[in-house]
Amino acid sequence: MSTTQKFPTPPWDMDIAAERLKFEEAAWNSHDIGQILEGYADNIEMRDGLSFIKGKQELGEFLKTKLSSHPGYRVKLDLWGALKGRMAVRFEAEWHDGSGQWHRNYGVQVFQFNDEGLIENRYASQETAGIAEADRQLS
Repeated sequence: MSTTQKFPTPPWDMDIAAERLKFEEAAWNSHDIGQILEGYADNIEMRDGLSFIKGKQELGEFLKTKLSSHPGYRVKLDLWGALKGRMAVRFEAEWHDGSGQWHRNYGVQVFQFNDEGLIENRYASQETAGIAEADRQLS
């Protein structure tokens, strides 16, 4: 990876894809909206559950809402496969709501990256279950 290049770039093999995915996981777990947005192209098209996002500005607004309504949010990304500029990822996340109830999301994400290693398309399908704080696995 060159010193001016922020992310590993496609085409992927499993090792390079896993390296790029580490950036994504660390950004989301930082809760820093600017850091998260660095990994996305200006023309991002995304579905996160039932939320549809188009463009980096909408993504910024989505992140403000999501991170404020999901305190303690932590995500773990597990690479399933990578080919050319695409990745398939299994994920789980934990967070609590305003009342202190903890939740776990499970799901899959599909990413499409541009030549600079930025995400242009991201589609996530997920289920959410309430959990006891003692049952948390991500901290």
